Amino acid sequence: ALIDSGVPLAELNDALDTLNVKGVSVSHRPAQRGGVSGTLVSVGLDAEAKRPRRWQDFLDIVGRSSLPARITERVGAVFHRLAEAEAMVHRTSLEDTRLHELGELDTLVDVVGSLVGLDILGVERLYSSPLPSGSGVIQSAHGLLPVPSPATAALVALAGAPMVPPPGNVPDAGEMVTPTGAAILTTLATFRQPAMNLERVGYGLGSRDSAHYPNALALWLGQEAGLTATTDLTLIETNIDDMSGEMLGYVQERLFELGARDVWFTPIQMKKNRPATMLSTILPQALESQAMAVLMRETSTLGVRVRPLSRYEAEREIVEIDTSVGRVEVKVKLLDGKRIGVSPEFEVCRRIALERAIPLQEVYRIVQREAGQLLLGS
Repeated sequence: ALIDSGVPLAELNDALDTLNVKGVSVSHRPAQRGGVSGTLVSVGLDAEAKRPRRWQDFLDIVGRSSLPARITERVGAVFHRLAEAEAMVHRTSLEDTRLHELGELDTLVDVVGSLVGLDILGVERLYSSPLPSGSGVIQSAHGLLPVPSPATAALVALAGAPMVPPPGNVPDAGEMVTPTGAAILTTLATFRQPAMNLERVGYGLGSRDSAHYPNALALWLGQEAGLTATTDLTLIETNIDDMSGEMLGYVQERLFELGARDVWFTPIQMKKNRPATMLSTILPQALESQAMAVLMRETSTLGVRVRPLSRYEAEREIVEIDTSVGRVEVKVKLLDGKRIGVSPEFEVCRRIALERAIPLQEVYRIVQREAGQLLLGS
Protein backbone atom coordinates (compact mmCIF):
# COMPACT_ATOMS: atom_id res chain seq x y z
CA ALA A 1 0.00 0.00 0.00
CA LEU A 2 2.90 2.35 0.74
CA ILE A 3 4.56 1.65 -2.61
CA ASP A 4 1.22 2.00 -4.40
CA SER A 5 0.87 5.39 -2.65
CA GLY A 6 4.12 6.64 -4.15
CA VAL A 7 7.01 5.37 -2.01
CA PRO A 8 9.87 4.56 -4.46
CA LEU A 9 11.08 0.97 -4.06
CA ALA A 10 14.64 2.24 -4.62
CA GLU A 11 14.41 4.42 -1.49
CA LEU A 12 13.03 1.51 0.52
CA ASN A 13 15.84 -0.74 -0.69
CA ASP A 14 18.42 1.91 0.22
CA ALA A 15 17.07 1.96 3.76
CA LEU A 16 16.94 -1.83 3.96
CA ASP A 17 20.55 -2.01 2.72
CA THR A 18 21.65 -0.18 5.88
CA LEU A 19 20.53 -3.24 7.86
CA ASN A 20 23.42 -5.13 6.24
CA VAL A 21 21.51 -8.42 5.99
CA LYS A 22 22.06 -10.87 3.15
CA GLY A 23 19.75 -13.11 1.14
CA VAL A 24 16.77 -10.74 1.00
CA SER A 25 15.16 -9.27 -2.12
CA VAL A 26 12.08 -7.06 -2.51
CA SER A 27 10.10 -6.78 -5.74
CA HIS A 28 6.70 -5.44 -6.76
CA ARG A 29 4.27 -5.59 -9.66
CA PRO A 30 0.79 -4.31 -10.48
CA ALA A 31 -2.03 -6.79 -9.91
CA GLN A 32 -5.74 -7.01 -9.17
CA ARG A 33 -7.84 -8.50 -6.37
CA GLY A 34 -11.53 -8.62 -7.21
CA GLY A 35 -12.26 -5.24 -8.74
CA VAL A 36 -9.36 -3.50 -6.97
CA SER A 37 -6.15 -2.66 -8.84
CA GLY A 38 -3.06 -2.14 -6.72
CA THR A 39 0.50 -3.27 -6.01
CA LEU A 40 1.68 -6.73 -4.95
CA VAL A 41 5.00 -6.73 -3.08
CA SER A 42 7.05 -9.91 -2.65
CA VAL A 43 9.91 -10.48 -0.22
CA GLY A 44 12.32 -13.21 -1.35
CA LEU A 45 14.56 -15.09 1.12
CA ASP A 46 17.40 -17.53 0.64
CA ALA A 47 18.14 -20.38 3.09
CA GLU A 48 20.25 -18.19 5.42
CA ALA A 49 17.59 -15.47 5.55
CA LYS A 50 15.03 -18.09 6.59
CA ARG A 51 17.11 -19.08 9.62
CA PRO A 52 15.03 -18.23 12.72
CA ARG A 53 16.26 -15.30 14.79
CA ARG A 54 15.24 -13.92 18.17
CA TRP A 55 13.39 -10.62 18.43
CA GLN A 56 16.43 -9.25 20.30
CA ASP A 57 18.54 -10.13 17.22
CA PHE A 58 16.29 -7.93 15.10
CA LEU A 59 16.77 -5.04 17.54
CA ASP A 60 20.55 -5.52 17.39
CA ILE A 61 20.48 -5.44 13.57
CA VAL A 62 18.42 -2.25 13.56
CA GLY A 63 20.58 -0.71 16.28
CA ARG A 64 23.73 -1.21 14.17
CA SER A 65 22.12 0.34 11.08
CA SER A 66 22.28 3.99 10.05
CA LEU A 67 18.51 4.42 10.14
CA PRO A 68 17.33 7.63 11.87
CA ALA A 69 16.51 7.37 15.57
CA ARG A 70 12.86 8.27 14.93
CA ILE A 71 12.54 5.06 12.87
CA THR A 72 14.65 2.73 15.04
CA GLU A 73 12.64 3.73 18.13
CA ARG A 74 9.36 2.84 16.45
CA VAL A 75 10.78 -0.40 15.06
CA GLY A 76 11.88 -1.30 18.58
CA ALA A 77 8.40 -0.57 19.93
CA VAL A 78 6.79 -2.83 17.28
CA PHE A 79 9.09 -5.77 18.03
CA HIS A 80 8.69 -5.29 21.77
CA ARG A 81 4.91 -5.43 21.34
CA LEU A 82 5.23 -8.54 19.13
CA ALA A 83 7.46 -10.22 21.73
CA GLU A 84 4.96 -9.38 24.49
CA ALA A 85 2.21 -11.11 22.53
CA GLU A 86 4.35 -14.20 21.85
CA ALA A 87 5.31 -14.39 25.53
CA MET A 88 1.62 -14.25 26.44
CA VAL A 89 0.73 -17.00 23.95
CA HIS A 90 3.56 -19.38 24.89
CA ARG A 91 3.49 -18.44 28.59
CA THR A 92 7.18 -17.61 28.77
CA SER A 93 9.19 -14.63 29.95
CA LEU A 94 9.91 -11.81 27.52
CA GLU A 95 13.62 -12.66 27.49
CA ASP A 96 12.99 -16.32 26.58
CA THR A 97 10.42 -15.59 23.87
CA ARG A 98 11.03 -16.98 20.38
CA LEU A 99 9.30 -15.69 17.25
CA HIS A 100 9.22 -19.06 15.46
CA GLU A 101 7.95 -18.43 11.87
CA LEU A 102 8.10 -14.70 12.56
CA GLY A 103 11.83 -15.00 13.23
CA GLU A 104 12.74 -15.04 9.53
CA LEU A 105 14.15 -11.90 7.94
CA ASP A 106 10.95 -11.09 6.01
CA THR A 107 9.45 -9.99 9.34
CA LEU A 108 12.29 -7.51 9.78
CA VAL A 109 11.81 -6.29 6.19
CA ASP A 110 8.05 -5.88 6.71
CA VAL A 111 8.43 -3.84 9.90
CA VAL A 112 11.38 -1.67 8.85
CA GLY A 113 9.99 -1.20 5.33
CA SER A 114 6.63 -0.07 6.71
CA LEU A 115 8.19 2.42 9.12
CA VAL A 116 10.55 3.78 6.46
CA GLY A 117 7.68 4.09 3.97
CA LEU A 118 5.51 6.02 6.41
CA ASP A 119 8.47 8.31 7.10
CA ILE A 120 9.09 8.93 3.38
CA LEU A 121 5.43 9.88 2.92
CA GLY A 122 5.61 12.21 5.91
CA VAL A 123 2.80 10.43 7.79
CA GLU A 124 2.62 12.00 11.26
CA ARG A 125 -0.39 10.07 12.59
CA LEU A 126 -1.74 6.67 11.66
CA TYR A 127 -5.36 5.59 12.07
CA SER A 128 -6.94 2.21 11.43
CA SER A 129 -10.39 0.80 10.90
CA PRO A 130 -11.36 -2.20 13.10
CA LEU A 131 -9.36 -5.30 12.24
CA PRO A 132 -11.16 -8.16 10.44
CA SER A 133 -10.97 -11.38 12.42
CA GLY A 134 -10.85 -13.76 9.48
CA SER A 135 -12.07 -17.32 10.02
CA GLY A 136 -11.08 -20.97 9.71
CA VAL A 137 -7.70 -22.53 10.51
CA ILE A 138 -4.12 -22.15 9.25
CA GLN A 139 -1.14 -24.49 9.26
CA SER A 140 1.91 -23.49 11.34
CA ALA A 141 5.10 -25.07 12.68
CA HIS A 142 3.11 -25.87 15.82
CA GLY A 143 0.31 -27.53 13.87
CA LEU A 144 -3.13 -26.19 13.02
CA LEU A 145 -4.04 -22.82 14.54
CA PRO A 146 -7.37 -21.02 14.71
CA VAL A 147 -7.90 -17.74 12.87
CA PRO A 148 -7.10 -15.17 14.08
CA SER A 149 -3.89 -16.81 15.25
CA PRO A 150 -3.17 -16.72 19.00
CA ALA A 151 -0.38 -14.16 18.44
CA THR A 152 -2.67 -11.87 16.45
CA ALA A 153 -5.45 -12.22 19.03
CA ALA A 154 -2.98 -11.43 21.84
CA LEU A 155 -1.76 -8.29 20.02
CA VAL A 156 -5.34 -7.09 19.58
CA ALA A 157 -6.06 -7.80 23.25
CA LEU A 158 -2.92 -6.00 24.46
CA ALA A 159 -3.95 -2.86 22.58
CA GLY A 160 -7.66 -3.15 23.32
CA ALA A 161 -8.19 -2.76 19.57
CA PRO A 162 -11.59 -3.34 17.92
CA MET A 163 -12.11 -6.47 15.81
CA VAL A 164 -15.00 -7.25 13.45
CA PRO A 165 -16.15 -10.43 11.64
CA PRO A 166 -14.92 -11.07 8.07
CA PRO A 167 -16.84 -9.43 5.20
CA GLY A 168 -20.15 -11.20 4.65
CA ASN A 169 -19.37 -13.51 7.61
CA VAL A 170 -17.58 -15.89 5.20
CA PRO A 171 -16.96 -19.17 7.12
CA ASP A 172 -13.60 -19.86 5.44
CA ALA A 173 -12.22 -16.33 4.95
CA GLY A 174 -8.79 -17.46 6.14
CA GLU A 175 -6.21 -15.24 7.83
CA MET A 176 -6.99 -11.57 7.18
CA VAL A 177 -4.55 -9.97 9.65
CA THR A 178 -1.07 -11.43 10.21
CA PRO A 179 0.77 -11.06 13.53
CA THR A 180 3.28 -8.71 11.87
CA GLY A 181 0.51 -6.50 10.49
CA ALA A 182 -1.27 -6.55 13.84
CA ALA A 183 1.97 -5.62 15.66
CA ILE A 184 2.53 -2.60 13.39
CA LEU A 185 -1.05 -1.32 13.65
CA THR A 186 -1.60 -1.95 17.36
CA THR A 187 1.69 -0.18 18.14
CA LEU A 188 1.39 2.82 15.84
CA ALA A 189 -2.28 3.38 15.03
CA THR A 190 -5.30 4.86 16.74
CA PHE A 191 -8.46 2.89 15.98
CA ARG A 192 -10.83 5.58 14.80
CA GLN A 193 -11.57 7.46 11.57
CA PRO A 194 -10.64 11.15 11.71
CA ALA A 195 -12.13 13.94 9.63
CA MET A 196 -9.62 14.48 6.84
CA ASN A 197 -9.15 16.05 3.44
CA LEU A 198 -8.32 13.00 1.32
CA GLU A 199 -5.46 13.47 -1.15
CA ARG A 200 -4.74 9.98 -2.52
CA VAL A 201 -5.31 6.28 -1.87
CA GLY A 202 -2.91 3.36 -2.33
CA TYR A 203 -3.89 -0.32 -2.44
CA GLY A 204 -1.58 -3.09 -1.26
CA LEU A 205 -2.59 -6.56 -2.41
CA GLY A 206 -2.23 -9.84 -0.54
CA SER A 207 -0.87 -12.97 -2.20
CA ARG A 208 -4.16 -14.84 -1.76
CA ASP A 209 -6.88 -14.07 -4.32
CA SER A 210 -10.14 -14.78 -2.49
CA ALA A 211 -13.43 -15.26 -4.31
CA HIS A 212 -15.29 -13.81 -1.30
CA TYR A 213 -13.65 -10.39 -0.86
CA PRO A 214 -10.90 -8.23 -2.45
CA ASN A 215 -7.73 -9.10 -0.53
CA ALA A 216 -6.47 -5.52 -0.43
CA LEU A 217 -5.31 -3.00 2.16
CA ALA A 218 -6.30 0.61 1.45
CA LEU A 219 -3.99 3.40 2.65
CA TRP A 220 -5.74 6.79 2.72
CA LEU A 221 -3.43 9.80 2.79
CA GLY A 222 -4.50 13.35 3.53
CA GLN A 223 -4.62 16.25 5.94
CA GLU A 224 -6.67 16.13 9.13
CA ALA A 225 -9.39 18.76 9.26
CA GLY A 226 -9.55 21.08 12.27
CA LEU A 227 -8.31 20.31 15.75
CA THR A 228 -7.22 16.72 16.26
CA ALA A 229 -7.86 14.81 19.48
CA THR A 230 -5.11 12.30 20.20
CA THR A 231 -6.64 9.65 22.44
CA ASP A 232 -3.97 6.94 22.59
CA LEU A 233 -1.74 8.76 25.10
CA THR A 234 -0.72 7.92 28.64
CA LEU A 235 0.32 10.28 31.45
CA ILE A 236 2.83 8.77 33.89
CA GLU A 237 3.85 10.58 37.09
CA THR A 238 6.03 9.75 40.07
CA ASN A 239 7.37 11.67 43.10
CA ILE A 240 11.11 11.51 43.82
CA ASP A 241 12.96 13.08 46.77
CA ASP A 242 16.40 11.46 46.70
CA MET A 243 17.91 11.97 43.23
CA SER A 244 20.21 14.68 41.90
CA GLY A 245 19.32 16.99 39.03
CA GLU A 246 21.91 15.30 36.82
CA MET A 247 20.29 11.91 37.36
CA LEU A 248 16.82 13.26 36.65
CA GLY A 249 18.13 14.89 33.47
CA TYR A 250 19.48 11.53 32.34
CA VAL A 251 16.07 9.91 32.90
CA GLN A 252 14.46 12.68 30.86
CA GLU A 253 16.85 11.98 27.97
CA ARG A 254 16.09 8.25 28.11
CA LEU A 255 12.33 8.87 27.98
CA PHE A 256 12.66 11.20 25.00
CA GLU A 257 14.83 8.61 23.23
CA LEU A 258 12.08 6.05 23.88
CA GLY A 259 9.52 8.25 22.10
CA ALA A 260 7.89 10.33 24.84
CA ARG A 261 5.94 13.35 23.56
CA ASP A 262 6.92 15.42 26.61
CA VAL A 263 8.82 15.07 29.90
CA TRP A 264 8.88 17.69 32.65
CA PHE A 265 9.66 18.23 36.34
CA THR A 266 7.57 20.01 39.00
CA PRO A 267 8.89 21.03 42.45
CA ILE A 268 6.64 19.61 45.19
CA GLN A 269 6.62 18.87 48.91
CA MET A 270 6.22 15.38 50.29
CA LYS A 271 5.68 14.01 53.79
CA LYS A 272 7.37 15.91 56.65
CA ASN A 273 7.66 18.91 54.27
CA ARG A 274 10.52 17.32 52.35
CA PRO A 275 11.21 19.12 49.04
CA ALA A 276 10.91 16.75 46.11
CA THR A 277 10.39 16.56 42.35
CA MET A 278 7.42 15.18 40.46
CA LEU A 279 8.49 13.62 37.15
CA SER A 280 5.74 13.64 34.51
CA THR A 281 5.79 12.21 31.01
CA ILE A 282 3.27 11.94 28.17
CA LEU A 283 3.80 9.12 25.68
CA PRO A 284 1.84 6.78 23.39
CA GLN A 285 0.08 3.94 25.20
CA ALA A 286 2.15 1.45 23.18
CA LEU A 287 5.29 2.64 24.99
CA GLU A 288 3.83 2.43 28.50
CA SER A 289 5.51 -0.81 29.57
CA GLN A 290 8.89 0.32 28.21
CA ALA A 291 8.60 3.65 30.02
CA MET A 292 7.78 1.78 33.23
CA ALA A 293 10.95 -0.25 32.82
CA VAL A 294 13.02 2.93 32.35
CA LEU A 295 11.53 4.57 35.45
CA MET A 296 11.96 1.50 37.64
CA ARG A 297 15.56 0.92 36.50
CA GLU A 298 16.80 4.49 36.35
CA THR A 299 15.05 6.16 39.30
CA SER A 300 14.59 5.45 43.00
CA THR A 301 10.79 5.39 42.74
CA LEU A 302 8.83 2.51 44.23
CA GLY A 303 5.64 3.25 42.31
CA VAL A 304 4.13 5.44 39.61
CA ARG A 305 0.70 6.83 38.71
CA VAL A 306 -0.73 6.11 35.26
CA ARG A 307 -3.84 7.42 33.56
CA PRO A 308 -5.11 7.68 29.98
CA LEU A 309 -4.89 11.11 28.40
CA SER A 310 -6.54 12.90 25.48
CA ARG A 311 -4.83 15.85 23.84
CA TYR A 312 -5.99 18.22 21.11
CA GLU A 313 -3.36 19.21 18.58
CA ALA A 314 -3.54 21.95 15.98
CA GLU A 315 -2.44 21.22 12.44
CA ARG A 316 1.08 22.37 11.61
CA GLU A 317 3.49 22.63 8.72
CA ILE A 318 7.15 23.58 8.28
CA VAL A 319 7.79 26.31 5.71
CA GLU A 320 11.12 27.71 4.50
CA ILE A 321 11.13 31.45 3.80
CA ASP A 322 13.72 34.04 2.77
CA THR A 323 14.21 36.79 5.35
CA SER A 324 16.57 39.74 5.74
CA VAL A 325 18.82 37.56 7.92
CA GLY A 326 18.79 34.51 5.62
CA ARG A 327 16.70 31.49 4.72
CA VAL A 328 14.82 30.25 7.79
CA GLU A 329 12.45 27.41 8.63
CA VAL A 330 9.31 28.42 10.52
CA LYS A 331 6.60 26.28 12.07
CA VAL A 332 3.14 27.36 10.93
CA LYS A 333 0.06 26.72 13.07
CA LEU A 334 -3.18 26.01 11.19
CA LEU A 335 -6.83 25.87 12.22
CA ASP A 336 -9.40 24.54 9.74
CA GLY A 337 -6.73 24.78 7.06
CA LYS A 338 -6.00 28.49 7.74
CA ARG A 339 -2.65 29.79 8.95
CA ILE A 340 -3.07 31.50 12.32
CA GLY A 341 0.44 31.59 13.81
CA VAL A 342 4.14 31.26 13.03
CA SER A 343 7.10 30.24 15.18
CA PRO A 344 10.76 30.39 14.06
CA GLU A 345 12.78 27.17 14.35
CA PHE A 346 15.25 27.64 17.21
CA GLU A 347 18.30 25.84 15.77
CA VAL A 348 18.18 27.84 12.52
CA CYS A 349 17.87 31.13 14.42
CA ARG A 350 20.70 30.10 16.74
CA ARG A 351 22.98 29.36 13.79
CA ILE A 352 22.21 32.75 12.19
CA ALA A 353 22.81 34.56 15.50
CA LEU A 354 26.25 32.96 15.86
CA GLU A 355 27.25 33.42 12.21
CA ARG A 356 26.18 37.09 12.06
CA ALA A 357 26.97 38.05 15.66
CA ILE A 358 23.38 39.24 16.16
CA PRO A 359 21.58 38.70 19.49
CA LEU A 360 19.38 35.64 19.28
CA GLN A 361 16.36 37.62 20.51
CA GLU A 362 16.82 40.08 17.64
CA VAL A 363 16.99 37.25 15.08
CA TYR A 364 13.75 35.85 16.55
CA ARG A 365 12.02 39.24 16.32
CA ILE A 366 13.08 39.76 12.71
CA VAL A 367 12.03 36.28 11.57
CA GLN A 368 8.74 36.43 13.52
CA ARG A 369 7.83 39.80 12.00
CA GLU A 370 8.79 38.96 8.42
CA ALA A 371 7.24 35.48 8.55
CA GLY A 372 3.99 36.96 9.89
CA GLN A 373 3.90 39.50 7.07
CA LEU A 374 4.62 36.86 4.40
CA LEU A 375 2.54 33.95 5.65
CA LEU A 376 -0.21 35.58 7.71
CA GLY A 377 -0.52 38.96 6.05
CA SER A 378 0.03 40.70 9.37
